[in-house]
This record gives sequence, C-alpha cells and structure tokens, in this order.
Amino acid sequence: MTRTRSDLAPALRAVSHPLTGASDDDDGLLESIGDARFVLIGEASHGTHEFYRERARLTRRLIEERGFTAVAVEADWPDAYRVNRFVRGQGEDGSAPEALGDFQRFPRWMWRNEDVGHFVDWLRGHNERHPGAEAGFYGLDLYSLHRSTREVVAYLEAVDPEAAGRARKRYSCFDHFGENPQAYGYATEYGRREPCEDAAVAQLLELQHREAELAHGPLGGDEHFFAEQNARLAKNAENYYRAMFRGRDESWNIRDTHMAETLEALVEHGEGQGRPQKIVVWAHNSHLGDARASEMGWRRGELNLGQLTRERWPDDTYIIGLSTHHGTVTASDDWDEPARTKRVRPGLEGSLEALCHEVGEAGFWLDLRAGNAATDALREERLQRFIGVIYRPETERWSHYVQTRPADMYDALLYFDETSAVVPLDADAGDAGDEVPDTYPVGE
Repeated sequence: MTRTRSDLAPALRAVSHPLTGASDDDDGLLESIGDARFVLIGEASHGTHEFYRERARLTRRLIEERGFTAVAVEADWPDAYRVNRFVRGQGEDGSAPEALGDFQRFPRWMWRNEDVGHFVDWLRGHNERHPGAEAGFYGLDLYSLHRSTREVVAYLEAVDPEAAGRARKRYSCFDHFGENPQAYGYATEYGRREPCEDAAVAQLLELQHREAELAHGPLGGDEHFFAEQNARLAKNAENYYRAMFRGRDESWNIRDTHMAETLEALVEHGEGQGRPQKIVVWAHNSHLGDARASEMGWRRGELNLGQLTRERWPDDTYIIGLSTHHGTVTASDDWDEPARTKRVRPGLEGSLEALCHEVGEAGFWLDLRAGNAATDALREERLQRFIGVIYRPETERWSHYVQTRPADMYDALLYFDETSAVVPLDADAGDAGDEVPDTYPVGE
C-alpha cells in the first residue's frame, strides 16, 4: 500500500541519521559506501554553501581513510588541470585562488568560491604530507573547445614542433568562427561551413598512436595524458556544439558520455602507472543521479554520468544526492548574467523537498539501500527540484522540477532543511544586488 504524506515523514525520521556538524556524522555513511571505488556526490544547485562544504568534508575522509586517488568535477579539463598541478606542488601558482584562476567562463562562482578554495588548499597540504599517495583534481566537462586546442598545440611545440604544425593546421578549421563555438555549431549544422570533425579526429588519433613515444619524452606521461585528453575534448566538443542545434537530448547525451569517457581515461591512466584508482566525482544531481530513475531517461531519452558509471562499474559505484527545502542560493537570472543571492522557495507540496522538510530535522542523511519500508517508499515517483546556475522561482514548477524515483536515482540522500548561498571569490561574480525576500506564503 502506498504510504500517505502524513505517515511517511515520521517513518523516514525513524531511519534518518542526523547531520549535526559533529566529526562522526559521516561514520555511518562511510560504512554504507564500503569498498566502492567510485563515489559520486551530487548537489541540488550550483550555488549552495552546504552542498560544497559537505561533499568536501566527505571527500577529505575518503582520501585520508579510504585511499581515494582523485577528485573529478563538473568542470573543464584544462581549467581543472591547472588546479591539479597546484595540489601536486607543480606549476607557478602560489595559492588556491591563483590556481583557480582559469575558471573565468560563466559561471565563475561555480568553482571560484570560498569552499572550493579551502578544499584545494587542504588537498595540496594532504599531498605534501603523503608523498606517493597524492590525490589529483580533474575536470570532466567539454566546453573548453578553443582552450583545449591551444593546449594540444602548446604541448606539441615542446616535444615535436613539426607535429605542432600539423595540429595547428588541423585546428585552424575552427578559426573561421572566432572564439564562439556556438557560431561554429550553427554554421556547420546548417550547411554554411564544412564541419571540422575529421581534423579533430585525426589529431586525437595521432596523439594516441604516438603515446608510447611521446609519453617518454621530456614532459613525461602526465603531460602527454593532459594533451591527449584535450584532443579528445576537442573531438567531442566539436560534435556537441553541432548537436546543440539538433536538440537538447542529443547534446546532453554527448556531454555526459564525454564525462564518462574522461572518468574511464583517468582510471586507465592511473592504473597504467601501477596505482589502483578510487575516484570521487562532484557534479549536479542531474548528472549523477541515475537518469533511468527520472523522466530525463524515461520520457526524454537522456542518459547521464551516474547511469553510465553504474553500468560500467555496477558493484563499485555509490551515488549520493543532496537536497534542501529553502534558503538562499548564488545563481543568475539567465545565462551570462551577473550572479545574485536569490531566495530559494520552499519545496512544492508533494515534492521530495517538502517530504524531507516534514521529517522535522535540520539536517540528516538516508541510506536508500537499507531495505526498510520507509526508504523503499522513495522508489515511487515524486517531484524533485534541480537548480543549476540559473534559478527562475517565478516559473519554478516547470523550470526546475522533474519527476523522479529518488531511491533508484541515489544510494544515499543528504538533506539540509535551510541552506545558504555559496560565497564567490570574485566580488563582481557574486552579488549584483540581493533580491527582496519572497512574499509568497511558506505553506506547510
């Protein structure tokens, strides 16, 4: 029998685990994670302090106590690799804010914020204290088309100038469109220009075929891997920007498939160096919560990184969703507009957020694999809120809610009743004027 709203909340309270800020809050969650090698930690928005804080806290324990080797995030590969060099004591950056300096594309606050800065500082210190057991920091996303092509050429200039010339000639195909990859996608998809697909594929194949030779050159295997991943990104981004004009679903699938390919490449590279890989992934719930358990998958035909990771490593993957009921968030009104501190409305009636609010705890986590009647009830469909870098409360039901089966999307759920906006490192990216607080009734 389906539980009613009134009796499910007390049942969930009985099986919930409080999150109080105590050092042992995560003990039970670590036990539930067990021997998983891939721990995917989501977020219900890209601008919530508590989400960043808690996944950083859990990640520190996974690195220190479980030997995790890398953090892979929803960020562009070359931007994150500058951070990777910093946390390994390489490069010229003297601080975490400097190392995060390549995150200049909208939305800067997503990675250039205080919580990420604190974590990057911690990770550098950890690596200094544990030589031979360092953890890296990598990006999984594919928006950096032009930056990645430049990185490929720069690498080849240092190891093989003739090969750099070939790469420069291949990638010159993109020069007709300036720095706007969407202009490239539009022009090639509608037949105004020939696509650069063959050139991007050829460059990736050349780097792959010469890996054994170049990886033993003066820059070493890590730098060759960095260049090869940039070439892979250029190939997939070329496809992505053309697919944008064929529809959201196809471009979404290309993007998340690229993330999965990058995760697999990280595993192969690390294990090729003789070290078993255990990776924490940071990304939005929409990328990490198994798409097969939401209308993203069953209505729109979209897949995502969480689904692909479960399919590739079914016994080694553990997915954690994060959620909140109300508070504030750093977000924009529209793409490329200034960041604002925006008021998050209370969760809609019948939603996962409203149900968790009824539990009556400031913060808790649920083991969705526990096999009890309360959490099993979360396998039924209900609304779930997803806030990205844009938040439009005036159209929230249609802009931000999706039907899901939460206990099938995630293995655990972390919930914070009231949350606060993340603090950007850049004054001009963080607050273009606070909103007036919501005047709508809260509604219990």
